[in-house]
Amino acid sequence: MRKLNLVLISSVLLFSSYAQTNTVKGSVINADENVPVYNAVAALLNPLDSILYKFSRTDAKGDYILKNVKPGKYILMVSQPYFADIVQDVEINGDVNIPKIALLSKSKLLQEVIVNTGKAFKIKGDTTIYTADSFQVSANANVEELLKKLPGIQVDKDGKIKAMGETVQKILVDGEEFFGDDPGMAVKNLRADAVKEVQVFDKKSETAEFTGIDDGNTQKTINLKLKEEAKKGYFGKVDLSGGPQKHIDNRYNSNLMFSSFKGKRKLSAYLLNGNTGQDRLGWDDLQKYGSLGGADIQMDDDGSVMISMSRGDDGESYIDSRNGFLTNVNAGLHYSNKWNDKYSFNLTPVYTSQNYNNRTSNFTQTQIGDSVLNQNSNGTNHVNRSNIKLDGVWDLKLDSANTLKITAGTAFYKSEGENSSNSVSTGDNGTLKNTSEGRTQNNSDKQAVRASVIFKHKFKKNRRTLTFNASYNSMETNGTSYNKSFNQAYLNGLPADILDINQMKDNESSTRKLSTQIVYTEPLSKNYSLELGYKLSFDNGSNDQLTHSFSPGSGKYDELVDTLTNQFKQNIIQQVPSAKINFATKKLKINAGAGVGIASYQLEDITFAKNYDRDYVNFYPNANITYTYKSNHSIRLSYSGDTRQPQINQLQPLRNNDNYFYQYIGNPNLKPSFSNSFSINHNAYNFIKDFWMYQSMNINFVSNSIINNSIINLNTGKTITQPINTNGNFSTYMYSTIGFKIKKIDASINLSPQINYNRGVNFINNKKSYSNTWAPSMDVSLNKSKAKKYDVRISNSLGYNTNTTTQNTTKIHYYTNTLNFNGKIYIKKDWSISTTYEFYNQQKTVQSDKNISRNLWNARAERTFKDNEFTLYISVQDILNQNVAIDRYVYGNVYSESRNDRIKRYFMAGFAWNFKNKSTKK
Repeated sequence: MRKLNLVLISSVLLFSSYAQTNTVKGSVINADENVPVYNAVAALLNPLDSILYKFSRTDAKGDYILKNVKPGKYILMVSQPYFADIVQDVEINGDVNIPKIALLSKSKLLQEVIVNTGKAFKIKGDTTIYTADSFQVSANANVEELLKKLPGIQVDKDGKIKAMGETVQKILVDGEEFFGDDPGMAVKNLRADAVKEVQVFDKKSETAEFTGIDDGNTQKTINLKLKEEAKKGYFGKVDLSGGPQKHIDNRYNSNLMFSSFKGKRKLSAYLLNGNTGQDRLGWDDLQKYGSLGGADIQMDDDGSVMISMSRGDDGESYIDSRNGFLTNVNAGLHYSNKWNDKYSFNLTPVYTSQNYNNRTSNFTQTQIGDSVLNQNSNGTNHVNRSNIKLDGVWDLKLDSANTLKITAGTAFYKSEGENSSNSVSTGDNGTLKNTSEGRTQNNSDKQAVRASVIFKHKFKKNRRTLTFNASYNSMETNGTSYNKSFNQAYLNGLPADILDINQMKDNESSTRKLSTQIVYTEPLSKNYSLELGYKLSFDNGSNDQLTHSFSPGSGKYDELVDTLTNQFKQNIIQQVPSAKINFATKKLKINAGAGVGIASYQLEDITFAKNYDRDYVNFYPNANITYTYKSNHSIRLSYSGDTRQPQINQLQPLRNNDNYFYQYIGNPNLKPSFSNSFSINHNAYNFIKDFWMYQSMNINFVSNSIINNSIINLNTGKTITQPINTNGNFSTYMYSTIGFKIKKIDASINLSPQINYNRGVNFINNKKSYSNTWAPSMDVSLNKSKAKKYDVRISNSLGYNTNTTTQNTTKIHYYTNTLNFNGKIYIKKDWSISTTYEFYNQQKTVQSDKNISRNLWNARAERTFKDNEFTLYISVQDILNQNVAIDRYVYGNVYSESRNDRIKRYFMAGFAWNFKNKSTKK
């Protein structure tokens, strides 16, 4: 009986073991000819020690089968003598059909993966990989200097990076964000000699990377892969410099940086302090948290669009970062770590403080039919502001099928500003229209919060996924401003109305947005897949402004000004169901779809007890086609339609009278605008022949565009501006760059022609007019260097700008030209001299009597000690003392010329200590 029981138990165990085994099937084809590959080996390996577990060979149809496979994780390797091996991770939980595997012939592989030690880079698929040590940089150089050496990459004077003609939007360090998503922090903080490889690629969207379905959304990305020894050590920099000046404030800079790497852990810190304008905090910082106040869109000299921020109703003063004198303190800390390849954490606190002073002088000419309104103004601007930000990311891999990512951030902004101005407006024959003299004081406090949660789930079937995300953004603003001004209006050149203003404004505003979205993807066939989505968002905003006049009797601001007081609320609920079809092969990718937004507006003017309720149906169509006709050569066609909602400051019927003769009032009857954008891009890179090429064309036209209608009193010059909807705005942009090497002189050259065209709609006194601006340009640059001998770069940009308007027959046209030279020579082993020179010239117009011309020349001499660890240097900025801030632009019916303070000639001497531990010195 006992023996019988043992037999039964053994039989059950044996049956169970067979019941728990699985079958793995698949097929192998030739990637080039799309035909079966015969006699290829398909093997399963143990992931712990790579020991062979099972293997099979493909038949004449390219099929293979592996039987009696126990559940678990394996490495699948497919090999054939004439093809490159394919290795991938697989998990067996049941019978599995492995997706068809395409092998690349070794001869083809040698064409697509180009390794050239002389040129020090390789191209692998869609990724260009540069070997960092093969490009000579100066001692203790940072990554920014390294990037300037790499073919196909450009870094401009403001630190903006372009790769293959496209703006780089992300810089990663070993695949992770470094100091948040600010590209400048990584390239300025990291040492070039700590980098092993620079990888350039188009990063797919987070959803596309997860689902395996290309949605056409990419970001040009650079990944800095660090050397193994750099990950185990530390390095840093102490750079102190200063110089006494005769007629200006003494100049100084102090830069302290430290980075420590140990495996997956990164720790970096920096402290910057100086008054040479080294910190230029951009206005886009706030866009991560919420919308901003008013923005003016202008056409730059070369025809590109320039956005300048003006003081909105939230009481914050504006800083023109290109001009004026700026003293800054910046400090930041970055910590990130990853445990067991399952959990990662990223924390970045940052502190910034700025003290800013500027003097301005402006001339503006507005054409109103046959009449002209001229305004001359002068002013001073002082701003003291600071902010504290804290951002964190927690990434969790719950299991093989589920991941969770939590992102949170908060920011606190404080700003104090004081502005004074005086202006005189005249007609075309010099007749006085108005004069104004005033001073404003602004205090603003802001608190911002943002958070998001993304949950992802992969089903057993390949490309079947579910993604859920929720996000929350809020901005709370409290501001107080004081406005004192004396305003004199004239009639036929004689004094008429006088208005003396002494007011205090209290502003409280808040914006909150909660958004949720769910996306499901389903494979329809080998090449087709379906994506379904649903998004629900809630936008809540309020803006309360109370304006009081000063009462001499009480000595307080206690007289309420009804016309400048308003309380306004908005609630917007939007639902967006969407669907998208994706088609993908090795060479061709197509995706097309659309979303339908059902929006409900509830606008409440509390002060006047009015409601503005309305419903809209918005459309969000999009389509992308990418054709890779051969390795590193592709064409991409894109279309997107986007509905944009008006902001609360555009909707609220509240008058802003900071400048009595130029006032702004919102319009609660605004409708959303809709833009249609088309683009075509072509890329071609052949680094064997040292040749690369990129072309793009973008077309955009907007219906129900939100523009300003200016009501101008021709007698007094008083202007009241209100946003309205209109049609007719159109713009197009064409850009190309061609790069190649001239072997005879061993130099690289880049040619970049481009054309901008913009047709804008203007409304003056309710009369519609059109303005047309053409702005073609040509950029040429040449680079030549020899290791430890010299490094030279010469570039020239020639542009032409022409503007016409239906307001009158005057045609405005002018040339601009910018010549740049950057050079460095090495003397013996430890000495070097570097210099930069820029010549800028802008042709005069009918409104100006002379050209704008300036020569900017800087130089630096340095000597290194102790194997480049220590550096002594002296530098001179603006040797010719010509850094004069004169800017002109023409857009529509407005011509403007502005003059600002700007840092001019100064001398500095400095000492730098670049340290690193022994492991990074290998």
